[in-house]
Amino acid sequence: MVAFLARWAITSVALALAAQVMDDIWFNGPRQGQPELEEKLLPLLGVALILSLVTAFVKPVLVILSFPFILLTLGLFLLVLNALLLMLTGWVADLFDIGFHVEGFWPAVGGAIIISVTTWILDALVGVDEKDEKAA
Repeated sequence: MVAFLARWAITSVALALAAQVMDDIWFNGPRQGQPELEEKLLPLLGVALILSLVTAFVKPVLVILSFPFILLTLGLFLLVLNALLLMLTGWVADLFDIGFHVEGFWPAVGGAIIISVTTWILDALVGVDEKDEKAA
């Protein structure tokens, strides 16, 4: 449980950073008026949860189906997959009226790079590993 919460928090920070750095990735909140805390934090946590679920369930299938392309491009096709997953996350967030938007493929690639690098760094700093939690 601690590993899930840590990864959820790390994904939230990475998404917030991507939205700050990339012009075409943004949060505008749901359409109904809400207090300040709910305006940005709750949608961010919701999008992080959606991204985590998409990454957990959709990404493995896409990696298996596109394995020849991943080998042929020496792994660079994973950037394309991550960008598509970020765009899918934006689409699902729009269905739930969360207010997260990814406008275009190239911003999604940039956002995917930012999210991947930030997640990698924060995972290394926090040091929460699912194997450690299973052993406890």
